[in-house]
Amino acid sequence: MAAGLILGGIGTDTGGSIRGPAALCGIAGIKPTYGVVSRAGVAPAAFGLDHIGPMAWTAEDCALMLQVLAGHDPRDPASASRPVPNYTAGLGSGIKGLKIGVIHHFHETDHKVSEGTQRAITAAITTFRNLGAEIREVQLSPLQDWHACGSLISIAERAAAYEEWARTRLGDFSERLRSRLMLGAFVTGVDYVQAVRRRRELRAELQAAMHGLDVVLTATQPTEAARIDAVPKWDLFAAPNFTMPFNVAGYPAISICSGFGDGGLPVAIQLVAKPFQEPTLFRVADAFEKATPFRDSRPTLVGT
Repeated sequence: MAAGLILGGIGTDTGGSIRGPAALCGIAGIKPTYGVVSRAGVAPAAFGLDHIGPMAWTAEDCALMLQVLAGHDPRDPASASRPVPNYTAGLGSGIKGLKIGVIHHFHETDHKVSEGTQRAITAAITTFRNLGAEIREVQLSPLQDWHACGSLISIAERAAAYEEWARTRLGDFSERLRSRLMLGAFVTGVDYVQAVRRRRELRAELQAAMHGLDVVLTATQPTEAARIDAVPKWDLFAAPNFTMPFNVAGYPAISICSGFGDGGLPVAIQLVAKPFQEPTLFRVADAFEKATPFRDSRPTLVGT
């Protein structure tokens, strides 16, 4: 998608696997509200955190794709039974008067981002202000709390989904996935119930914090893409990520390119809306993309 070889694709997102890759590749990727897109036929990772959504070059293309993907499906017990809105209706209408909350402490204190990422976030806030949006400060529980809650639920539910294969075919899994499945043996029923209870508290906290706001903003990734040989082998607990909070909450979140950092590699911002308010999310993301030059050039393809 980044190279322009295809127009769009479908991703799965349990803790950020749509938005994280989208950020590192400089494309748009949205995790819709939990239940908007059916999970039927998709290999589960964590029943309560799994989302399906589109990835494309622009937020507008993601909106067009979601229009086709969204809708109630009786094969998925978590599928939302509600009318599908027109996701492109608000595109081009501007964002004057909308209220955007910035979760500064996520990316400035809890998990400090790279200089290039921070510059792009600061510039994005200025762009939104110049487009007529009102910027406010948002304070939530530390990012580590959200990540710990989501990670524990993910570990337990992944182990439950693959319990039989973990007992009979553990060696057939990759080393990375095998380690995650084995962690499930150390999670007690009490641990899982407490995480689910904490999840309810965190979701209520986000709901209260977004009262009077249209979207909130934070980072998607802490830095530009690393070389493949520099990626940590075991990174599940290395640092909290910016995407997990919105899997925990089930809120819609989109990552869009917000500029370029070291070596010309893309950086991104993450925008989050209230449940089932994807049209607002697309409206804000589209306004930013059209007010900035970051959709005007594709990566340079280097031949071997």
